[in-house]
Amino acid sequence: MKTSIIVQNLNCGGCAHTITTKLAEIKNITNIEVHTDDSKVSFNYINEDDAFAVIDKLKSLGYPSIDGHNNLVTKAKSFVSCATGKFSK
Repeated sequence: MKTSIIVQNLNCGGCAHTITTKLAEIKNITNIEVHTDDSKVSFNYINEDDAFAVIDKLKSLGYPSIDGHNNLVTKAKSFVSCATGKFSK
């Protein structure tokens, strides 16, 4: 199945690179696409647990879903994830 999630704090290619790299580590997640223009992360998954794992991973990286809580700590995590993505390209 394919789904998309609108996330917060997604700003650039560094963010996209980190998200793509980290989500690829999750079993049963494939065809990951990150669209910085509309802050959308799309992917294929096999079962609901896989999709929830993606949501949890995005949140832990600082990119909560649009309806998730986005506090200062979350924004700081996204800043670090973004920087990591820029330097690891």
